Amino acid sequence: MPEQDGLTVGRTATLVGVSVKTLHHWDAVGLVRPSGRTRSGYRVYSAEDIARLHRVLVYRELGFPLSEIGRLLDDPAVDAHTHLTRQRRELRDRIARLEHMVSAVDRMAAATRGGMQLTAEEQVAIFGADWNPEWVDEAAEQWGDTKQWAEYRERTTDLTPQDWREAAAEHETLHADLAAARKAGVEPGSAEANALAERHRATLSKYFDCSHSMQVCIARKFVEEPGYTEYYNALAPGLATWLRDAIFANAAAHGVDPDTAVWE
Repeated sequence: MPEQDGLTVGRTATLVGVSVKTLHHWDAVGLVRPSGRTRSGYRVYSAEDIARLHRVLVYRELGFPLSEIGRLLDDPAVDAHTHLTRQRRELRDRIARLEHMVSAVDRMAAATRGGMQLTAEEQVAIFGADWNPEWVDEAAEQWGDTKQWAEYRERTTDLTPQDWREAAAEHETLHADLAAARKAGVEPGSAEANALAERHRATLSKYFDCSHSMQVCIARKFVEEPGYTEYYNALAPGLATWLRDAIFANAAAHGVDPDTAVWE
């Protein structure tokens, strides 16, 4: 079929991504009719017809009924540029609505999971560029069946971004005080070190009931798992070991043997 004659129904359907049946229907209702004919008499779509089809597709994607689309396209007071400007505006509005819906779905999904109701972007903005949002899912996978995770979910589900900002600021202050104590040579087991260990336990207890025995189990990770060690030692050299020892000494002062402490 010579290109100057236009495109047949089949080729047009393939080009614009609709079925031949759809094109026949739009032809029948007068929405888009093939305006040309080949030398053999076959009806074909011209370049202008194809452009009209694309405009129909945009309006259909926006949810307009066919009758309304036809009225918009055939309005003699509206030129092609105005059509395109209107379509672009409608598309931008639709994109904004869809993005809002995606955000809402993300929050609903988080709500069914419970716990932190923050998007990945909000987490990084609040907890810093070093924060990895995947840690939340990893924690859920590791602890999701525990009583403590159920407590965490219940206590954090209704927290707002501002609540999390305040919690992050509280953690930052605690870590700064821990680092300062380490640098000042505060001895684990001293009254000052015990008070800091209790502050550390209190921050954990906001999310789940953390006993001294459980805090000891957590403190062991500070020197056993590289991620914890690197984090605390970046705040102050040797802080990971110092904090573990401070928590151990404070637990012992409360009748818990750090060597035999278990998660309970």
